Amino acid sequence: MQYAKIIGWGKCTPPATLSNEDISTVVDTTDEWISTRTGIKSRRVSHVGTGELATVAAKRALDCAGIAGEDIDLVLLATCTPSTLVANTASYVQQQIGATGAAACDVNAACSGFLYALQNATAQIRAGMVKRAVVIAAERMLWHVNWAKRDSAVLFGDGAGAVVLEASSEEFGLLATKTGCDSEDREILHIRNFGTDIDKHDSAQPSDILFQGKDIFKRAVKGMSEACDDVLSQANLALEDIDMLIPHQANLRIIQAIAKQLQLNDDKVMVNIQHYGNTSAATIPIALCEALEQGKIKPHSHIMSAAFGAGLTWAASYIKWGERVTPIIESKAELPECKQTGLEIMADAIKYCQ
Repeated sequence: MQYAKIIGWGKCTPPATLSNEDISTVVDTTDEWISTRTGIKSRRVSHVGTGELATVAAKRALDCAGIAGEDIDLVLLATCTPSTLVANTASYVQQQIGATGAAACDVNAACSGFLYALQNATAQIRAGMVKRAVVIAAERMLWHVNWAKRDSAVLFGDGAGAVVLEASSEEFGLLATKTGCDSEDREILHIRNFGTDIDKHDSAQPSDILFQGKDIFKRAVKGMSEACDDVLSQANLALEDIDMLIPHQANLRIIQAIAKQLQLNDDKVMVNIQHYGNTSAATIPIALCEALEQGKIKPHSHIMSAAFGAGLTWAASYIKWGERVTPIIESKAELPECKQTGLEIMADAIKYCQ
């Protein structure tokens, strides 16, 4: 039996920040209003495109694994905010990391994208189609925020995370998964004025993240909890077997509700939404990297992840970690220097929406 072991991991969080206090200078809100409703205190703002964020995360994951880009057979990039639609942004990453000849594809399942892509890459490795893959999730969500709308303007951030998978006879990696989509009410969460549905001759309309918070909350908790139950059943595990839950970081209240539903103590739940906001598909790999950095993931840890996103997509996964929890090579991959504050980067976008 062949498995897809995770041998490398890396994240890329842009240096510029946008605190709740910063946002309160351009939007009618306060730090208290934002933090009590979402758990978010700050978020990162990217001065570069999604492809560049993804490239740095991928290079750091490759260094962590101790391998070169030329050793990769497949590049999957989970994103709903690509730098370019045609050519796909994964092909840019493939070029930048030197993965010459590797298959390259973007995956759009919104916030569930990383788990969808991880399932796809794992299946290809287990089927013997590829030997090594890099799975990346990268988002530049703040590019699509309508700064005239308080409810959505405060939620999002930019960032990227990645893992490297390798064919192995050892029973590690993604061992059980469940993905799905509840499309009946897909309109309760979407980006308006984006894609070919827009009137390309009407340039006055900014993109706009629309959502119905209460409905999303109910569906997110229900969908992720049920998916986790399904995965536990597949893996023949009980809740007490789980060492760490790494959920999608959309809202602290949703995370707490899922943890309660799954009867998990706080010390078994990875939370970093306070630092980054909702980075869509990138939240889980960023949180995975930080759980490793903080020593929360040990050799052979049982890890559960769950996500819910526009579509309405949902996913859950069970990962059995391998032996290594530290990088083979400390990566020197970095973004270009940023000399602007978060507010300065977003100044034109904010002005456009007001």
